Amino acid sequence: MATRSMASLTISFGMVAIPVDLYTATMSSERISFHLLHAKDGSRLKQQYVCVKEGKVVESNEIVKGYEFAKDQYVQFTSAEVKALEEAGSATIEIIEFVPLDSVDPLFFDRSYYLAAAKGGARPYALLSAALRQTGRCAIGHWASHGRDHMIVLRPLHNAIVMHQLHFAAEVRPIEDIGKVPSDVKDSELKMARQLIDQQTVDAFEPSRYKDEVRARIRAAIRKKVKGKEISLSVTPERPQSSNVIDLMAALKASLGGKQQTRKGPGHAPRKPATRRRQTGSNSAG
Repeated sequence: MATRSMASLTISFGMVAIPVDLYTATMSSERISFHLLHAKDGSRLKQQYVCVKEGKVVESNEIVKGYEFAKDQYVQFTSAEVKALEEAGSATIEIIEFVPLDSVDPLFFDRSYYLAAAKGGARPYALLSAALRQTGRCAIGHWASHGRDHMIVLRPLHNAIVMHQLHFAAEVRPIEDIGKVPSDVKDSELKMARQLIDQQTVDAFEPSRYKDEVRARIRAAIRKKVKGKEISLSVTPERPQSSNVIDLMAALKASLGGKQQTRKGPGHAPRKPATRRRQTGSNSAG
């Protein structure tokens, strides 16, 4: 089944306009949800809203939305007004500047979308994608949607263009909030840690190696329950327990000397020996 476009937009690239179609690039896993039931007879329960002032149940046709502008003081909005506010936006993705992709910290990345060339946009779309690839740059701009202005980054992915919504600086908590970060390192321990990293290094990240183990265990437990079987209340496999490190050097040596560990969970293939090569330091995903 073909994916449906979410919106038709235009990339503003200098004096060039590039019509594009917006597609979501990720799919959220279907959440395993549990309904609230009456334990006595197993029937579903229904949510109701109760007026705090009158202590009575309020029907849906009597409910409006409101914004609290002062303590316990609200201004009301009709459904039409709320819809108009949420739909306020722009059909233009305006490029402001170009920066090296590795200068954008992944901490700022939020949602991801694919942009496809729309009718009449094939040539300028291909041109922007090729220019980004050759220069090693990504485009920073903004796009207003659903009542919010979004800072965005456009980057090339093969021949395509991907758009990521970014968090604004005010939305990212300062690292200082976590307190003092330790930085004292012994050269001998650092050498051993680098050897341990080299031992477990592979050439590239392969997301297909990783599966949602918790989801698989929950589904297996549900299937047992449906068949009338008892399930263990402790379905989480035992993990190595962390402890205070008494001798860091001894722990590093033990890690290097032991057999290379592989995870036994579903979808985890044994690691392949890494091909040693110099790292350039670039984290460009393009």
